[in-house]
Amino acid sequence: MRSGRVRAGLAAAVTAMAVALTGCATGDDAVASGGDFSFVAPGGKSDIYYEGEQRQRLPEVAGEDLFDEGKRLSAEDYKGKVLVINIWGQWCGPCRTEAPEMQKLYEEYADDGVVVLGIDVRDHDRSAPQDFMRDRGLTYPSIYDPSGRSLVNLSGYPRSVVPSTIVVDRQGRVAAVFLRDLLAEDLRPLVTRLAGEKPS
Repeated sequence: MRSGRVRAGLAAAVTAMAVALTGCATGDDAVASGGDFSFVAPGGKSDIYYEGEQRQRLPEVAGEDLFDEGKRLSAEDYKGKVLVINIWGQWCGPCRTEAPEMQKLYEEYADDGVVVLGIDVRDHDRSAPQDFMRDRGLTYPSIYDPSGRSLVNLSGYPRSVVPSTIVVDRQGRVAAVFLRDLLAEDLRPLVTRLAGEKPS
């Protein structure tokens, strides 16, 4: 009887820890209302969409340019555009497939006010991600962020999930989060729709 209670207690603790680590929570609300973006993944979904008033403002996301140590890149630099923020690392297997897809999206929507901004995480040798981008012909800008510090203002966001992607509308609000690797075709319907929305 006692061992059963111990097992039940351990199971509850493990569940609580998993929720804390992944940002998952039960309930219908995908975000808390008002203010800056606060991430909650209802039911552990990997594709989360926000519509209308559910969309919250992206807080500051900024860091050093991967190729220019003296240059600072920020999501604010792309105000009024649809911003696709892709979190990646050259060490990450799925990123090797996903990165050319992000380049494809970047080129395809360049004239529609859509920008891809990479955030390179957990690469402590700057030359490795630089070579990764050069070898694959990736021309979209990328933040060099070994510690993941640029994402610290994203409350509840599971920074351990790589690759992941955050899509921001023209008003600077989070419209979708994808906690998995993507193909260009996965993003096209959303990006096309957001590109057609007018900034307020």
